[in-house]
Amino acid sequence: MPSFDICCLETEPGLNSNVVSINVGGRIFQTTKQTLTQAGPKSLLYRLAETGSDRFVDRDPGQFPLLLSLLRSGTLPSKVKDFDLRDLIEESRFYGVESLLTSSLSDPSHFDAFALRKSSELPLNGRDTPSAIASTPFGSLHVSHGSKITSFDWSLTRKSTILTQFAAIDSLLAISPDIAAAGATDFSGLQILDLQKGRVKQVLNWENATRSGSTVQAIGSSGEFLFTSFESSRRNSNSILVYDMNTLNPVIEIARNEIFGADLDSAIPATKLRWVSGYGLLMASGSHSGLSGVSGNIKFWDIRSGNVAFELKEKVDCFADVCVSDNMNVLFKVGVSSGEVLNADLRCLGAVNNDANDNSNPWMCVENRRKVVNGKKEGLGCKIESHGNQVFCSKGGDIELWSEVAVGSGGRLKGRVFRKNVMGRVKAMGGLKVTNLAFGGNKMFVTRKDQQAVEVWQGSTGGF
Repeated sequence: MPSFDICCLETEPGLNSNVVSINVGGRIFQTTKQTLTQAGPKSLLYRLAETGSDRFVDRDPGQFPLLLSLLRSGTLPSKVKDFDLRDLIEESRFYGVESLLTSSLSDPSHFDAFALRKSSELPLNGRDTPSAIASTPFGSLHVSHGSKITSFDWSLTRKSTILTQFAAIDSLLAISPDIAAAGATDFSGLQILDLQKGRVKQVLNWENATRSGSTVQAIGSSGEFLFTSFESSRRNSNSILVYDMNTLNPVIEIARNEIFGADLDSAIPATKLRWVSGYGLLMASGSHSGLSGVSGNIKFWDIRSGNVAFELKEKVDCFADVCVSDNMNVLFKVGVSSGEVLNADLRCLGAVNNDANDNSNPWMCVENRRKVVNGKKEGLGCKIESHGNQVFCSKGGDIELWSEVAVGSGGRLKGRVFRKNVMGRVKAMGGLKVTNLAFGGNKMFVTRKDQQAVEVWQGSTGGF
């Protein structure tokens, strides 16, 4: 609890007992107890509401009206643009209302895909470019570059960097603003890192049949579980382990494969894990490049039973990257050969997998027509991610924004229409190849090849 100077004053008889007068740095402010209690029971303002006397707080009164407006309406007034954000954050921390400020300025519900524009860049120390990025729901950001992880708070005004045991980090997951899970394809074990203290809290390993090291191929999470795709250091076995997010104790092992001979299907570890909350399933995807081309699989696992609910085997125009939209009930991919964005309705996939005689292709191209596959890998290196009701796809240095267009009300599952949009007022399209996309709060984060920085894209920022 912050320290503050208090001066008790006499209250005139007959005044409304619900009205509270506060003297902040010599300036008197009047509000109601109900307004002050919106700050929460651990805040200084809540304590002021509970006292029977008026009080003096020895702080600069200039920003106090902004905090009162925040308590009254949940939003900041337009004049907030005249103030420094870092000063306002400092005041909000003193009074114990930073969480309300965070909700006002970095609320995920305020994310506006069509208004996105590149607003700033976050420079990183050293010469290494970002290999992975991870964000929290309200916009705290973790960036791995070389053996380091740099973290930014939700306002992106505070920055800290720690040195890890990895030579390079391939997978990164934000568990909280101060805790992250990190792994690499050439280093054994999943490390749970305390980013504030710069130390390893715990190392999670998978015991494989050959008792060799267990490298990390992908990390995912739900509110309840932590998912990790492991591969043995000898690359002859792989598995997905499910951990309790709170205790980090193992809950179940799924997708365990011991590889024998030339069985390429079982040789493919999952390199992307995404929780599909609407179905209670874990999407796991992985691909393999060989002499006959690129092949892969996309599996949806029921983690309670450890069984596959439905599966797609990819051979023709396999995915370069894949994502799933819970909001739209759609699976998206970028074809590695065609470079096209394709979609498959999740509601159809269950029916296809339950019908052994149905060999139909569930994928539909979101473009007007498919490109002819000419042997070149047009989609190689493309990234695709869903956020809200939109899908973002990087192609080279450009980012495409796709959204669904409502067409009639026939209720048919096939033939869904998607439109490609220019991303608002963006002028900085093109440039170096996009390597990562992430979303947090009302922002999108972008990294590019050979660039020692993270781009911040956002729309309305509540005045800042």
